[in-house]
Amino acid sequence: MATASRPTRVLSIQSHVVSGYVGNRAATFPLQLSGHEVDVINTVQFSNHTGYNSFRGERFPASHILDLFAGLQANGLDSGYTHLLTGYMGNSENIRAVEEIAKRLLVQTPDLFFVLDPVLGDDNALYVPQELVTMYRDILCPLAKLILPN
Repeated sequence: MATASRPTRVLSIQSHVVSGYVGNRAATFPLQLSGHEVDVINTVQFSNHTGYNSFRGERFPASHILDLFAGLQANGLDSGYTHLLTGYMGNSENIRAVEEIAKRLLVQTPDLFFVLDPVLGDDNALYVPQELVTMYRDILCPLAKLILPN
């Protein structure tokens, strides 16, 4: 955990929407307002939450997520994270990308607090492919220290 000499530094890897407050749109400001330093990697950029009748935008490929993280690494900006927060992935490749990033961060910071929000669906309906349920359970859940219900 963060101490007076080690401030809380969060890497948040999740969705972004233009309208509404989910994913990084919902997480970043409250964390910053609470005094935490937050770096953001977006897994998708959508017009709005996928629970609406329609939405527009892109699911970013794993290569995009890993490239952004590589940019952080190249500049030494990947060290010092105390927390990893993840949410909506959108596809199986992004789960693998987050696995890779989480493992790298855990090597650097063994006490990294990984908060996993396996965003899968609402109201008894999935808005992600079924395969992601198993992948979250088998790949990311074992790495996380806290798993949020969703």
